[in-house]
Amino acid sequence: MERFFNSKLMVGLQRAGQGLGNNKFITALQAAMMSLMGILMVGAIFQITMSVLGPTMFGVLSAKSILLAYLKIPFQFSMNSLSIWVVLFLGFHYAKNLKMTAPIMNAIDALFGFWIVAGGLIVSKTGTVSIDTTYLGAQGMFIGFVVVWISVRVEKLCTDKNIRINMPDAVPQFLQDGFASIVPLLFNAVIFLGASLLVTVGTAGKYNICSGFMELLAIPLSALTSTIGIFVLCILGALLWTFGIHGTMILVPIVMPLVIQAVSENAALQAAGKPVVLFSFMTVAGGTGNTLPLALMAMRSKSKQLSAVGKLSIIPGWFKINEPMTFGIPIMYNPIMSIPFVLNIPVVMLCALVLYKIGFLTPGWIVITAILPMGFGSYLSTLSWRNALTDYLMLIPSALIWYPFFKVYEKQLIAKEAAVEAEEKRAAVSNQGNAPMQPVKPEKEV
Repeated sequence: MERFFNSKLMVGLQRAGQGLGNNKFITALQAAMMSLMGILMVGAIFQITMSVLGPTMFGVLSAKSILLAYLKIPFQFSMNSLSIWVVLFLGFHYAKNLKMTAPIMNAIDALFGFWIVAGGLIVSKTGTVSIDTTYLGAQGMFIGFVVVWISVRVEKLCTDKNIRINMPDAVPQFLQDGFASIVPLLFNAVIFLGASLLVTVGTAGKYNICSGFMELLAIPLSALTSTIGIFVLCILGALLWTFGIHGTMILVPIVMPLVIQAVSENAALQAAGKPVVLFSFMTVAGGTGNTLPLALMAMRSKSKQLSAVGKLSIIPGWFKINEPMTFGIPIMYNPIMSIPFVLNIPVVMLCALVLYKIGFLTPGWIVITAILPMGFGSYLSTLSWRNALTDYLMLIPSALIWYPFFKVYEKQLIAKEAAVEAEEKRAAVSNQGNAPMQPVKPEKEV
């Protein structure tokens, strides 16, 4: 294994990772991902609460319960509005990396452009106007990256060329920043509105920029519906995730109708007393990429970053909610951690396929789409304890894949954290040495 990590391939990947780490946009992207931890954790807590109390598990709250509807609100504005928060954090960090004077204004301006591109308006028959939230979640995240890059770059160009409304120095800074953003914001509005109009008119209203992008990615994948094709689809979906593209949302429209059809056919066979047939299978130990073993390793890590992320991600990971791990490690744009993230999927699928072939596992014959803890969904879809047990058995091959890559990344982070601590200590000592001496007060006579 040591020889593998010292090979030209792995050395090249580590250099590529270092190169990405020096890129101002990529470092801003990684900072934005890690800044999302609060949003992700609160969203995950409410998502788990809805699953436990809702009709899918204990049934404390019915599907029409007002309380369940209220519990959904924090989830809607956290996990289900993920792209909005990504755009805000990324816009701020990228503008900060480019030494912009008002990064918070740049972030807001980038969000304005993203709303134009992704937040379409829907007019009902009664004339009520609402916002289409389809691409405000993770589905619109990659388009959000592009919008931020264009928006901040336009503002950087306007700043460098002094193309803005200048105010006298006597005007408060917040007002100067507001006036300075008018011209670049207008340029961005024209760019994004023009691009959206071009796509919508060009497709006769069928697509906008976000839906058109997702459709383009889905077209070449739609033919891969055999067992081998499902393997290829899942690998490609994981690869897309490593670049910030919601691979799952691209796969679902292709695979889900076929899965439901196969499960329904199995249900008919089960009712007739005939053996069910295998369509496809993918055990997920903690979400896409099987990240629960990684969370278990991270929580005991000597790296402060990994330890904090791991401890926060255990419970969500058990419910197969792995955004805290994906964004907190982070896995996106991280060559070292992207390899096991992608490799995990075909290996675990292959293990499960072998278990099917030898008769240990039962193909699903009950449609279950709810978010449930590991093992629960597998049991309810088959009524077989072996399927539930297999979810936990898959932690073993998954952990074996994660471990060597985790140790390499952990070593890098520990060294980086040690360097930061040493620099902070040197700065503290330097500040103490430069502090002015305080005059000694004479003691009072008794």
